[in-house]
Amino acid sequence: MIIQRFLKFSIIAVCLFMATKANSQTDINLRPDTLTLKLHSVEDIFLHKNLLLLAQRYNIDAQKALVAQAKLFPNPTLTVGTTVYQTVTKQFFPIGKDGEISGGLSQLILLAGKHNKQVKMAMTNASISEYQFYDLLRTLKHTLESDYFNIYYLLLSAKVYDTEITALQNVVDAFARQNGKGYISEKEVIRVKAQLYSMQSEYSDLRSQINDLQSELRLLIQTSNVFVIPVVDTVALSELKPDKYPLAAVIDSAYATRPDLKIAKLNTDLSTQNYKLQKAMAVPDLTLQLGYDQQGSYINNLTTLGVGIDLPFLNRNQGNIKSAKTMIKLNQLLYEATQNGVNEQIYNALQKAFESDKLLKSRDMSFEKNFKHLLDEVLKNYQLRNISLLDFLDFYDSYKQNTLQINAINFNRVSAFIDLNYYSGIDYLKN
Repeated sequence: MIIQRFLKFSIIAVCLFMATKANSQTDINLRPDTLTLKLHSVEDIFLHKNLLLLAQRYNIDAQKALVAQAKLFPNPTLTVGTTVYQTVTKQFFPIGKDGEISGGLSQLILLAGKHNKQVKMAMTNASISEYQFYDLLRTLKHTLESDYFNIYYLLLSAKVYDTEITALQNVVDAFARQNGKGYISEKEVIRVKAQLYSMQSEYSDLRSQINDLQSELRLLIQTSNVFVIPVVDTVALSELKPDKYPLAAVIDSAYATRPDLKIAKLNTDLSTQNYKLQKAMAVPDLTLQLGYDQQGSYINNLTTLGVGIDLPFLNRNQGNIKSAKTMIKLNQLLYEATQNGVNEQIYNALQKAFESDKLLKSRDMSFEKNFKHLLDEVLKNYQLRNISLLDFLDFYDSYKQNTLQINAINFNRVSAFIDLNYYSGIDYLKN
């Protein structure tokens, strides 16, 4: 009986140990590795590992293969026939003077320049696939840069919550040690705890926002189980100037580099090329034919040369021609709409950059430093009962709101320059 109880206890202990070890291992696996990275390092990982970019590169190779295919000419056609059964000699597949062999060789000749027109269309489609790659790269890079700097400023905001939550927790712990001594009123204790719980809830929401951005960033760089801590050169950011380039130069850069604008232009070219091809398709193709007949014609060993061509009486490709002509007008309008969109996007992005830059530089930089210096002094004075609870909580709340606001202003300013990168093709963050 004692042995059974010992064995039972041993089994339970082993199970508990294994479960604890498993839980501990799970916690370790779920805890992400911290990577401290500069922006160019993150972008380098992104360029080499993002699966969407790798997939789009295969699409470019596929379109280039279609160009090679379009350059090929139609194959000649060979036909051979023979007698299956000779009724006079009663032979299967007879050969020689008792048999009959016929054959033909034909070659399709494309007229009206169809071959060259098809090659040009294939080359245009290949160019479109390349610009689709660059447009995808541009879009994903914009998301990556936005997430990177958003995480940076949210982490700065998280430090404010860490500081204030720690300070309030210390006050609550001090209240707990003085409980029942009559030094602190219950109303004051509840008010401080309410402020603490409110900040903890806000902090939890902030951490969730950071985790969502980290998840999106991990997908972009295709790296799992990491937590990226951005390293930002704040001095370089402060020196960014929205008026570094005149508006005309920015628009010219967009016209020269924007992949979506080039795709719109190539779609217009492609529709024009297709219209020319469809008009050429109305011209019948020529078929050259060479034939041989051993003894099935009016003379033995007959060799013939022939020409075949469709008669374009019923189908002159009218519908396809009309459709292709309409698509030219459609794509021209889409190209003009894309140009107008580029102009408006750049103007709006520049306006946002000027406004956010002006707002940030209009603030007194010493204000934040003085505010932070007073934070510890306010806590000490409250603990010494030199200031009231309301003054203490009001200052802490004001400090938090001011810091969150300045971080939001900084991010909005950087975000405006990121948008300028995206819309203009000029990398403001590196120039």
